[in-house]
Amino acid sequence: MKKTFFVLFLMVLNVNLFSIQNLPGLENFQKSKITQLYKNLDQRSVVQHFAFYKLYPESEEGKLALKKAWNLLKQENVKDPLVLPTLDISLMINLVNNQNAFIPDDLNEEKLDFLESLGKNLKNRNLKGNSIWKKDDILKLENDEIDISRALFLEELGEEKESIYKIRYYEATLDLMALQILAKLNNNPTSLDKVHAINEFIFYEKRFRFPPHSIHAKQIDTYTFLSSVMDSRRGVCLGVSIMYLSLAQRLGLDLEIITPPGHIYVRYKDKDGKITNIETTARGVDYPSDVYLGIETKKLQQRTLKEVPGMVFFNQASLYWANEKYETAIELYEKALKYMPDDPNVKMLLGLNLLFVNRVKEGKKYFIQLKDFKSEYLTTKENIVDDYLKKKTDIESMKAIFLTVDENRDSIIKKQKSLIGIVKKHPKFRGALFQLINTYLQLGREKDALVYLNKYYEIDKEDPIANYYIAAISFERFDYLNAWKYLKNTEKLLEKENHYPKALKSFKEALKRAIADPNI
Repeated sequence: MKKTFFVLFLMVLNVNLFSIQNLPGLENFQKSKITQLYKNLDQRSVVQHFAFYKLYPESEEGKLALKKAWNLLKQENVKDPLVLPTLDISLMINLVNNQNAFIPDDLNEEKLDFLESLGKNLKNRNLKGNSIWKKDDILKLENDEIDISRALFLEELGEEKESIYKIRYYEATLDLMALQILAKLNNNPTSLDKVHAINEFIFYEKRFRFPPHSIHAKQIDTYTFLSSVMDSRRGVCLGVSIMYLSLAQRLGLDLEIITPPGHIYVRYKDKDGKITNIETTARGVDYPSDVYLGIETKKLQQRTLKEVPGMVFFNQASLYWANEKYETAIELYEKALKYMPDDPNVKMLLGLNLLFVNRVKEGKKYFIQLKDFKSEYLTTKENIVDDYLKKKTDIESMKAIFLTVDENRDSIIKKQKSLIGIVKKHPKFRGALFQLINTYLQLGREKDALVYLNKYYEIDKEDPIANYYIAAISFERFDYLNAWKYLKNTEKLLEKENHYPKALKSFKEALKRAIADPNI
């Protein structure tokens, strides 16, 4: 914001100076003001120096500002730093400031070649994936050969001639972003220096943000694709994490990709194993790792760069599924599976959508593969696969429990009525029972939720989530004896998993303050 104001201030001041420049005795005044403005420039800001040159191209300070801008972009060897090679200054300012949501009409091949040359020394140029222009060739690469932005742009935009031109433009824009970050760093920055510089640039200088829930829930693919995130400066956790990884590769910063259920963030781990988490939905805040753990999540899953394009397809598929476009969802899950061939979630959701379009044999094949699977990252086993294979539910009932609802009372009640019918038809279908429980909790009807939780418990006493929910609701209803009973059940079940979540410890302390353990 400060930088934007400063540039606008320069422009306003220039207009005012122009209107009085012909008055007697004011020439020296104007020159001294230009000198003072030049001295007040942020010495590490590329855009301020380019903007200053645009306003005062004939002044000595303007020429120094242009030279400084090139130096900040690591272009000390530009033949004539007082001339913008082939590029209009306004275009350069817009590119540096990432203001073009569309490719400029006057960005011809010569100008694009020049822009690409600016990033020739960035670290991603050493990756084998940076020389690949075919989607099929991405899958042949090893994980440490992937250029993540190239892989994602090829999958998103295609490999036709026009698409390649767009990819080159977006990559050149990423290069300029990386070069601006480098301009803020000392000559020998540490990895953490790079992390802090990327955070400052993305979240504070460029103000990338998480979109409002009402929008991103309906347009999750828009806020996942790298080009869309760059254009809008809005992105869901996956979208902003992808951009972060793209910049990190250009800076030679190795990051790890972590995916708690339904989420993704990146982190840096030093040689001694010390972790710095980078929460991309909260301006890069370093949350403690145990924040991402819970009753169900006992271990954080680390992903590879090669899996990231698969995650994008996975996110995109969810949008088509939510709109009941199952065939398109299947195509996208199949694309995701190419990058994530062993991922159980992709297999399960692909299997479900195949069942929804009556491709039962194919869908059941994926379910059978997951029959005895239990994730090493979770304390519970996915029960929908088991319930279907044991004929505790049918395809239409499974389809119904995944229908999305708006966050309003009427929508929740409508789904609740549907779930009540499903539970009457399939009283041991745990997926429907849990969805029904959640609708009552959303409506603030804990008593009714408890009725169905007890039914769920009778079907599956070994589910720590059900035990924890009963304990928590009993506590809220001042039924402390049952709160203690089901808390202890939860502790025993999680102890088998060697998992002692912070949330459970906090709940136990709250219960102790209300009433002492009756068994002590």
